[in-house]
Amino acid sequence: MTSILSAPYFHDEQAAYDFIEGRIWANGRVCPKCGVIGESGKLNGKSTRIGVYKCYACRKPFTVKVGTVFESSHIPMRLWLQAIFLIASSKKGISTNQLQRTLGITIKAAWFLTHRIREAMKDGSVDMFGVDGGAVEVDETFIGRDFRKKPKGEKRGRGFYHKSKVVSLVDRSTGRARSIVVDRLRAKTLYPILNANIAREARLMTDEASYYQTIGKMFAQHGWTLHGQGNYVNRKDNTIHTNTVEGFFSIFKRGMKGIYQHCNHNHLHRYVTEFDFRYNNRAANGVDDVQRAEILLRGVVGKRLTYRTVAC
Repeated sequence: MTSILSAPYFHDEQAAYDFIEGRIWANGRVCPKCGVIGESGKLNGKSTRIGVYKCYACRKPFTVKVGTVFESSHIPMRLWLQAIFLIASSKKGISTNQLQRTLGITIKAAWFLTHRIREAMKDGSVDMFGVDGGAVEVDETFIGRDFRKKPKGEKRGRGFYHKSKVVSLVDRSTGRARSIVVDRLRAKTLYPILNANIAREARLMTDEASYYQTIGKMFAQHGWTLHGQGNYVNRKDNTIHTNTVEGFFSIFKRGMKGIYQHCNHNHLHRYVTEFDFRYNNRAANGVDDVQRAEILLRGVVGKRLTYRTVAC
C-alpha cells in the first residue's frame, strides 16, 4: 500500500504547482489582475520561475499564488502542500516546532505558515443553525489566560475571569460547529451571536447558566440541564443535553493544551477556526483526510494574511 505522502506533488515543485492549479483553476486559468479567463500562456524562459503565466489581455505576468494565502511566500509549494495535509489530517493539530522540524524551515516561517493555513480554513458561511427545527447546542469553555488590560472600572471577577472565553454552537442535524471568541459572558454579549447564527425555529440546548435563560425565550424551545447538580441529560427528555458540544470541547482542549500549549488571546480566533474546520469536515460527516486537505486547498483563494497583521 502506497502512502499518500509519496504522491509526486509533495516532492516535486512543478507537480505541486500543477496540482494546485488544477484545484484553484478548475474552470480555467484566471488572471488575478484583470479577471479574464483562459487568455494567458505559460512563460518558458530558462530564467523564468516555475508556474509563471502572462495574460494576453492586460499583459501582466502572474502565478497561481496571487490572490491567495500563498502570495509573496518564498516557501516552496511542495512544502505548503505537505503542511496543509499534516494540519488537515492531525485531529488535534500539529505544533509549530514539529512542523518546523518536519519541513526543514525556520520557526518564524513555520509559525506564519500555520496562521495563513488557518486563514484558509475560514468558510465564511452565514448559514443558520437549526433551520429544520432541530436541536442546537450552545456552551462556553475557558482556555489559556487573557493577559489584556482590563477596561477601566471593570471589576475583577472570580473563577475564570482571567481566562479567554470561547462560545461554541453545534447543530445536531448537520453535525457542524461554529465557535466565537468573546470578551465577556453576558446576555447582551451572547444575544447577537445566537441571534445571527441560530434560526428562531430551533430547539436551543444549554446548561443552567443565567444568561441563557433570557436568550432562550426567543427560540421555539429552550431545554437545559443542571450541570451544577451533576445532571447532564434531562431525566424527562433525553434529547435535552449538551453532550455533543462538550465532545467538541474535549478535542479542542486536548489540542490547545497538549499540542499548542500557549496561545495569545489575539490569535485564539484562528485556532478555533482550525478546530471548527476539522470538526465540520470529519469522517463522521463523510470526509477523509485527503478530501479534507483538498477542501482546505480550495479555501486559499481570496484570502491574504500579512506578517505585520499577524505579529501585531
